[in-house]
Amino acid sequence: RKSEEVNGEAKPELMNVEKEEEEELEEKVRGDIFGVIFGTTPPKCLDCRQYLDDPDLKFFQGDPDDALEEPEMLTDERLSIFDANEDGFESYEDLPQHKVTSFSVYDKRGHLCPFDTGLIERNIELYFSGVVKPIYDDNPCLDGGVRAKKLGPINAWWITGFDGGEKALIGFSTAFADYILMEPSEEYAPTFALMQEKIYMSKIVVEFLQNNRHVSYEDLLNKIETTVPPAGLNFNRFTEDSLLRHAQFVVEQVESYDEAGDSDEPPVLITPCMRDLIKLAGVTLGKRRAVRRQAIRHPTRIDKDKGPTKATTTKLVYLIFDTFFSEQIEKDEREEDKENATKRRRCGVCEVCQQPECGKCKACQNMVKFGGSGRSKQACLQRRCPNLAVREADEDEEVNDNIPEMPSFPGEGPAQVRPVPVTIPASRQSDGKKDYYQRVCIDSETLEVGDCVSVSPDDPTKPLYLARVTAMWEDSGGQMFHAHWFCLGSDTVLGATSDPLELFLVDECEDMQLSYIHGKVNVIYKAPSDNWAMEGGLDTEIKMVEDDGRTYFYQMWYDQEYARFESPPAAQPTDDNKYKSVFGNRRWITQPSAPKKSELWNHSPNPRPRNPKPPPTLSRPGSVKPASPAKRPKKEAVDEELHPEHYRKYSEYIKGSNLDAPEPFRVGRIKSICFGVRGNGKPNESDLDIRLENTHKSTKASYHADINLLYWSDEEATVEFRAVQGRCSVLYGEDLQQSIQEYSMGGSDRFYFLEAYNAKTKSFEDPPNHARSSGNKGKGKGKGKAPGPEQEPEPAPAPPKLRTLDVFSGCGGLSEGFHQAGVSETLWAIEMWEPAAQAFRLNNPGSTVFTEDCNVLLKLVMAGEKTNSLGQKLPQKGDVEMLCGGPPCQGFSGMNRFNSRTYSKFKNSLVVSFLSYCDYYRPRFFLLENVRNFVSFKRSMVLKLTLRCLVRMGYQCTFGVLQAGQYGVAQTRRRAIVLAAAPGEKLPMFPEPLHVFAPRACQLSVVVDDKKFVSNITRTYSGPFRTITVRDTMSDLPEIRNGASALEISYNGEPQSWFQRQIRGSQYQPILRDHICKVGTAPGPPDPTGSHRIPPGSGRGSGPGVAVGSGGLYCPPHTWGWVWLGQRCPQSPAVAVPLQGRVLHPEQHRVVSVRECARSQGFPDTYRLFGNILDKHRQVGNAVPPPLAKAIGLEIKACAVAKLRQDSAGE
Repeated sequence: RKSEEVNGEAKPELMNVEKEEEEELEEKVRGDIFGVIFGTTPPKCLDCRQYLDDPDLKFFQGDPDDALEEPEMLTDERLSIFDANEDGFESYEDLPQHKVTSFSVYDKRGHLCPFDTGLIERNIELYFSGVVKPIYDDNPCLDGGVRAKKLGPINAWWITGFDGGEKALIGFSTAFADYILMEPSEEYAPTFALMQEKIYMSKIVVEFLQNNRHVSYEDLLNKIETTVPPAGLNFNRFTEDSLLRHAQFVVEQVESYDEAGDSDEPPVLITPCMRDLIKLAGVTLGKRRAVRRQAIRHPTRIDKDKGPTKATTTKLVYLIFDTFFSEQIEKDEREEDKENATKRRRCGVCEVCQQPECGKCKACQNMVKFGGSGRSKQACLQRRCPNLAVREADEDEEVNDNIPEMPSFPGEGPAQVRPVPVTIPASRQSDGKKDYYQRVCIDSETLEVGDCVSVSPDDPTKPLYLARVTAMWEDSGGQMFHAHWFCLGSDTVLGATSDPLELFLVDECEDMQLSYIHGKVNVIYKAPSDNWAMEGGLDTEIKMVEDDGRTYFYQMWYDQEYARFESPPAAQPTDDNKYKSVFGNRRWITQPSAPKKSELWNHSPNPRPRNPKPPPTLSRPGSVKPASPAKRPKKEAVDEELHPEHYRKYSEYIKGSNLDAPEPFRVGRIKSICFGVRGNGKPNESDLDIRLENTHKSTKASYHADINLLYWSDEEATVEFRAVQGRCSVLYGEDLQQSIQEYSMGGSDRFYFLEAYNAKTKSFEDPPNHARSSGNKGKGKGKGKAPGPEQEPEPAPAPPKLRTLDVFSGCGGLSEGFHQAGVSETLWAIEMWEPAAQAFRLNNPGSTVFTEDCNVLLKLVMAGEKTNSLGQKLPQKGDVEMLCGGPPCQGFSGMNRFNSRTYSKFKNSLVVSFLSYCDYYRPRFFLLENVRNFVSFKRSMVLKLTLRCLVRMGYQCTFGVLQAGQYGVAQTRRRAIVLAAAPGEKLPMFPEPLHVFAPRACQLSVVVDDKKFVSNITRTYSGPFRTITVRDTMSDLPEIRNGASALEISYNGEPQSWFQRQIRGSQYQPILRDHICKVGTAPGPPDPTGSHRIPPGSGRGSGPGVAVGSGGLYCPPHTWGWVWLGQRCPQSPAVAVPLQGRVLHPEQHRVVSVRECARSQGFPDTYRLFGNILDKHRQVGNAVPPPLAKAIGLEIKACAVAKLRQDSAGE
């Protein structure tokens, strides 16, 4: 009976199998099913698929007793190396790189097996053991290595070294590190030798065709046969037989090589030589990809514990991202079959596909956008996709690329200006100079004010322009109309990812002759529905408009400079003006949210202002000469004997140095404003308030003072008005009715003073009476004369906190910043890594933290589930008001050298999951945070698709790059931010920088498709406050020894700086937590004298090569980095104790502690972390700096307040 059941189930399975799987399943069915029935075929291992009775089947002999598990092995000091890359570490998730020798690869049953037969691609767990060595060690012997056991499972294997070297480098990737293979173990050598021939064959083919793209198959064969194999291999020569035998593998490696290449590199796969090899050997293209798809389509064949799942998506996100992440997204089989029925014309993501149509070929001339009929349905001849060219290569050689002449139709052909008969109706309105019309007839077609038209360009190779007619008139210049332009989606930051039928409003208009009108088009405004928030995640595809060649739609207004997509302004035409329209122009409809600089005060030709005491202002530091300018320290000679590695310094720039940082804004009270009176063109005079660093006490004294503390000065200066940055509040401290701390918390534009400074006598005095606030002579605000500009505005209404879901929350840096801003209440968080999830729970006891895969949770919610498997309540539609998170950035990081591999692509596809959360829940506000390279990854394709998804959902959105150091942390950390707001909300602006920072670290513009985009930030040169330095971060913490492990100790001192007072908090907290550090020792000669110290100003990897002290800490060259008290941290705290490096304390002989790293991120001292020391370092390093999150949160809060006021006014 058992045999009959098995046989009965096997037959229909064989009938429905796909061709690409037929060979594999046929072998499996013969061996497993019929072998069970008749007992004629020996069984196979279910993992490695080797015959169990094969005499050549070998077992792994086991690991030695001193072998270490992978996480423990990676922390061994013998593997420590510091990467002195100028760009620094982008993320703590950058995988370290090591080498492994004497290795063996085996499955979980212990069978030694090859790794190139598709097992890894099928998600079969393979492990390896061996001796791990540092990346710089080229000696394959066992000396200096660390014995490791059961490394893996292997996520990916790869080949590199296609650069002309003798050998090809083969490597493995696990969840923890990348490993380059050296010599196999004695037991694994025979298995590995069989793989080496085809691997080196692939290297020869790729390198030869890189520079010889037009050679024939015979030329390639000659190259292979004349190449001598590298020494140490067990074969003497390469032959044609070996090439054809390994052709499938070689072609697959060429495919993989093309995928990993830059988008501007022509693919090797489509060369004539490769096409001949494919035909001659009968190679199946995409076979390995099919294996990966097979594993995705049949998840039941994969162990549930194989690692992260593929991305769960909503229908909308799936359709947009499918092309780019087709291997990472779960596909519904019926949908896939339906899509495959229609032949895809281009991949959509390569450089050629992203180029615009040429407008010159016959295919373009027939397109509707160029004035044609659109009947030929041919793609532009200049946009032939190289990724699809191989399958059509032979046909392309025979097909005539000339498109047949289509019959002529009236109105077809290239767009051009033509004489148009225009009939003017009798109805008109005149203003004496122009006769305005409400409607005209063009080519027997009636055109009214407010209609949309296509306009012929001067260059017929350009697409037709689209515009709305806002006025029509006749004057001495002829018959004219005023065109308010629409912007094609391809002309926005979306590029070719945009919907070809979607338009965007822009603030561009022009007077044109009526003869330029090509025809009338229909442009429909697709307003969000009243039930928009509950429509997310629907399976039914919503078709925006029918593609009839004349119909378009728009949803958004687009800012071309800042790449902001916002809801269009509401136009309200009046009946008394039927001849003009102000549709869609924000300059005509909306009021500016804040006055411009020239409108801050009431101006008059009289040099004396109307208000006797205008408010204090901020001005650029370069516009006013400081009283005591800071001097750059002189360059000192270096003792080459003491610092033998100093010669490696190729630049005087010190990484982390603040020497080039500009001064903060100067603060002054305006005495007079002059326009056109003074001959020197400098319009305003002002008294100056100065900071402590500008007095004789210099910068050191300012370290202990509040950053918003000023000193009254009688100095005066004449400042050009364009140097004025904005308005601020400066009050005498004793006039405050509240504490100075409460007053300062009211905003970053609040300053105070307690004393006056006399620069001549270099003394501090009581301020004069006239120095007090305008009209205030007694104690307390508002007790003087009539209200002046300093009077406090009425307090803004406090909006209810937004119910927030934090996805990929980590330990909670983003949520902590939002909580400090008072904008949100994080009710739910998703974090798959248990230590970080526990840390989030410790700091947010009222939150529900899901320690599960975000894809699993989304699938549950989309299926209608109310709880997860643990009984935790899942948020439902309408519950989430703000969604925030930072999808893991493995593939986007600048330090990831293998960001084209499948595993990295999967990590990237978590962005797809995150966007699906947004589509399903439709929150009021959305924030995505990632590394700076996110906006440039894959030629900005991921950024474009992200914005494309948000726009299609109906969200207002924008993107920008922010420097965390400008918001109050002691580190360089650029982060990409995508902001979105629901329809009806106000899209937040990016926060203005608060602290000055080194200009070298503040390059925040983004280039997309050769166009430069900037954010709305105006403080690009300076800021209100000084830089936060390492001294602020560390100087008040008690001294600890190397390897300190006490989790709680006493502060043993008071805070010394403003930053330290803020970071400790207002509540008395005597216990200092997590001031612990890993043992920082490395092999090397100790120096009992302890005389060799780290010199001030030494940058990472550029200063002395040895730093030895009484603590026994030895640092070999290029292995350690350090920071100095006056610097900022060169990169995120993730480099504090990364697996490949160390950061040394500037004064103590140890690495920096967990708490010092947390402070450099801006975490308050009360913030709790969880796990061992490496777990805590990783939690801190992966987090968003809370001060940065707070600054963004305040902007979101301001938008929520504005919405609340708008709703209140509407009532």
